[in-house]
Amino acid sequence: MTSTVTLAHRICPFCEACCGLELDLEAQQVVRIRADPHDVFSAGFLCPKAIGLKDLHADPDRLRTPLIKRDGQFVEASWDEAYAEIERRLPPLIAAGGPNAVATVLGNPTSHKMGLLLYFPRLARALGTRNMFSASSVDQVPKMLSVGLMFGSWLSVPVPDIERAQFLLILGANPMVSNGSLWTVPDFRGKAKALRARGGKIVVVDPRRTETAAVADAHHFIRPGADVYFLLGIAHTLFDEQLVELGRLAEHTAGLAELDAALRSFSPESMAARCGIDAATMRELARTLAQTRHAAVYGRIGTCTQQFGTLCSWLIDVINVLTGHLDEEGGSMFPKAAAFAANTRGAPGSGRGISSGRYRSRVSGVPEVAGEIPLTCLAEEIDTPGPGQIKALIAIAGNPVLSAPNGARLAAALDQLDFMVSLDIYVNETSRHADVILPGLSPLEEAHYDVTFTQFSHRNHARYSAPVLARAAGQPEEWESMLRIGAIAKGLGAQADIGALDDATLEEDVKKIAGPAAAHVLAALQPLRGAERLLELGLRSGPYGDQFGAKPAGLTLDKLKAAPSGIDLGPMGPRIPEVLRTASGKIELAPQMLLDDLARVTADLQAPVPELVIIGRRQLRSNNSWMHNLPVLAKGTYRCTALVHPFDASRFGLADGGAARINNGARQIEVQVEISDEMMPGVVSLPHGWGHNLPGTQMNVAAERPGVNLNALLDENLRDPLSGNAVLSGIPITMAPL
Repeated sequence: MTSTVTLAHRICPFCEACCGLELDLEAQQVVRIRADPHDVFSAGFLCPKAIGLKDLHADPDRLRTPLIKRDGQFVEASWDEAYAEIERRLPPLIAAGGPNAVATVLGNPTSHKMGLLLYFPRLARALGTRNMFSASSVDQVPKMLSVGLMFGSWLSVPVPDIERAQFLLILGANPMVSNGSLWTVPDFRGKAKALRARGGKIVVVDPRRTETAAVADAHHFIRPGADVYFLLGIAHTLFDEQLVELGRLAEHTAGLAELDAALRSFSPESMAARCGIDAATMRELARTLAQTRHAAVYGRIGTCTQQFGTLCSWLIDVINVLTGHLDEEGGSMFPKAAAFAANTRGAPGSGRGISSGRYRSRVSGVPEVAGEIPLTCLAEEIDTPGPGQIKALIAIAGNPVLSAPNGARLAAALDQLDFMVSLDIYVNETSRHADVILPGLSPLEEAHYDVTFTQFSHRNHARYSAPVLARAAGQPEEWESMLRIGAIAKGLGAQADIGALDDATLEEDVKKIAGPAAAHVLAALQPLRGAERLLELGLRSGPYGDQFGAKPAGLTLDKLKAAPSGIDLGPMGPRIPEVLRTASGKIELAPQMLLDDLARVTADLQAPVPELVIIGRRQLRSNNSWMHNLPVLAKGTYRCTALVHPFDASRFGLADGGAARINNGARQIEVQVEISDEMMPGVVSLPHGWGHNLPGTQMNVAAERPGVNLNALLDENLRDPLSGNAVLSGIPITMAPL
């Protein structure tokens, strides 16, 4: 009997590019993965990661059954047994220590999980804890804070309109590898090539001559952690040379005079020595930005993971405003997502803005930002006794033992917990500490919609992926586990009717949104359940939606399901003032918190430059640590190498391919050296996410070449004081051969 090959469509969940895929299926197996040439967003682009979906689904190490730890060893359990164990152990801890006795931590794979994203807020409300942590505070909270202060919403992040731009200045970002970060842009290479073909230019500023720098027109080395001096020099020049041109944004902007006054002492000439870029280059780049009709500045992880991360994030958008390129075609623009974007809901053009510091962490007194405490505070909140000490943890699709500084302390702290639940697909460096592991679904077993990344996309679109393969009988969807744990936390028990709870919460939410029309909306949603029901609500009530019949031509989930390659919603368009949610209804150019922090820049200006520092780097095949367990992505040359400039190799006696020890005070790691002139002298680069040599993990492919954990060198107490983001870049080190 001949098997029939069927075609399925899928959105790739491996990085922010979110490319459209075509899958050939035979007998419930994936036999081929290729790009979807008709995808309205990725248009046939494919990077090497996508074919790893087949390995991920078939991985024998991927968990398919809940695990409960008995006498220090994991044993397989039924779902009912796993939920019963949570019910037995979690509520007593909450009763004894209050809601803050339990904490949550989210990893970045959550961003690709519709059920987890849409239902985590319900779990958080059920828990009532202030102790919420996520991977955001090791890479993006500075940007969230700065755009919140300027534009009034945490995720109102303007992104380059690359398909119409003539000039891009890129700092601390490598979109050739990442395909954008807080900027969803598949096939950056093709778009960069097209930009240059139409006469445009790209300039990259980075301590490493990255893959992006290699396709740019110019590259400038910059000292790690010194981006703030470079950006201040450019912003100063715009005022100093009378290049400021706000255009139509003038009536929508507040704080221009205060900004001008604050920048007067930061001339390029006084910034050059500290950042390592001469004043003439800064001034020329400022003129180019001001005099080019369609231009934008874009900065990413390198500008966030440093002690001035929030200032850098702010100055990037300030420069785009001052040069007339914010909210303009070919400049830096605001996407309009089809669903779930806060800046498309409520009254347009004004709001309450954002607030931070509403409470502080118990031990170090670090302020809350966006409802979270920095991930680098998690260990001390567990291992420091006293009222409010964290006794239980719910970890969701995260591996902070590898991804956060000083994972050794965090690992030891996790062993001190009275109870830990992990929702994960692997027994990894973090989930090995759990008492209960609830396995997540394979991406091919669940529906998918890009809840987050449509808010950062360079072109507006909507796409939906139905489940490609059937999930195992009896395995709940991930949103169901969110509701189940929430019911347990509220004392309703593991056998609570979560369907009824879901209905009640939805009815409450719809009444707030729809008012008198709530009954009509609820009736229209009734055939759907769970995450799909929330997606239908988001789409139909969103900016392109049918408004539940009021606009019959508008978007619905059924229309999206009928378009397997997605629906194109057009290029980004001007959104100011509509996008703003600040209390003033203006772009706030000079938030006092940021102006005050400039004093710290002035104080640091004369600090000595370290002889040698270390930075991380992103790699195409290993955006997340779990990718190291997929054979198709793990194969090839050894990639966890320390890149060292030939000059530094010579002065420290290092040999290409040889071993070396790197020290940051008492912290040390041993690395394999790779000599490369792509590095700035005085700077070493090691990728994040490695270190798969810890006992108790069950990731056999990753363990074959474990690599070295850069974060083991880093100090968890070193943060950007405004956002609390971890400082991962520009850390002084010493290095010697072994």
